[in-house]
Amino acid sequence: MTNKNRSMTMLILGSTAVASIAMINKYIQVSATSKNLLECPKSLCYKWRLGNIHYTKTGNGKPLLLIHDLTAISSGYEWEQLIHPLSEYYTVYNIDLLGCGRSEKPNMTYTNYLYVQMISDFIRSMIGRRTDVAACGSASALALMACASNSELFDQLLFINPDSLHTCSQMPGRSAKLYKFILDIPVLGTLIYHISTGKKAIRQMFTEGYFENPFSAKRTMIDAYYEAAHLGGSPKSVYASVTCNYTKCNIVDALKKIDNSIYLLGSSAIDGMEERLEEFKRYNPAIETALLDNGKHLPHLEFPNEVLDMMKTFLYQRSI
Repeated sequence: MTNKNRSMTMLILGSTAVASIAMINKYIQVSATSKNLLECPKSLCYKWRLGNIHYTKTGNGKPLLLIHDLTAISSGYEWEQLIHPLSEYYTVYNIDLLGCGRSEKPNMTYTNYLYVQMISDFIRSMIGRRTDVAACGSASALALMACASNSELFDQLLFINPDSLHTCSQMPGRSAKLYKFILDIPVLGTLIYHISTGKKAIRQMFTEGYFENPFSAKRTMIDAYYEAAHLGGSPKSVYASVTCNYTKCNIVDALKKIDNSIYLLGSSAIDGMEERLEEFKRYNPAIETALLDNGKHLPHLEFPNEVLDMMKTFLYQRSI
């Protein structure tokens, strides 16, 4: 076989492999979103300058904005168990962050600053008054930075299992930038993303980190997170940005600056959580903290009644 023939053969094989992977990627995306579990008849749209934001609005009273954890598989579904009971006291806004869930997912690099602007603009444009905010996990840092930048928009802040200050301050390194470059490759990067956010991987997240009782994770929950991970134009973009630390930011100065009421709820089953909460208080002694007896990273999804009681104690009773 001549060199020319070898080159043609390799080209054909390579093209066939790429086409096959592209077909697999398409099948995964279609099958993952076929159940329409996240479809909501009360869905509203905030037309933000970088993409349309999905949200719902329920109830009457003082506004409360719910912000889900910032991961590629997360969405406002995370708060579904609490929306109805909270709506008895609040006008509850449940939002899907840009790049997540039912919101638009443009192909771009997502940063802490982007989300700070998005949250602030949403409150300013769609709520129009000082707002209580409840956020989970890494989204807590986003809300904190948004409050530090636009304190007039925020009232009380409640964070569930926020990232440690060390985790918040991590920056993209060489290996992270290389990994993001690989993830940005259209076909190969998408395949890596689909493996990382497959149903098996999501089930493992629930059983090992999200829930205290591995048997509490219902199939519907797994399917809803799986669907959220595959909706939209470029779902892998936020995954690449979060995984490679582009959404991280040192929040210590903001923590010192804020004089809003801040409440931290931490799950006692998470190693080092008590020390993590105390670390926040060292920089802002006015912060109030409490440990939840049940649950891990998503106690508001696994044990909503216990979290609801805490939210009533910290937020509602102090608003009247």
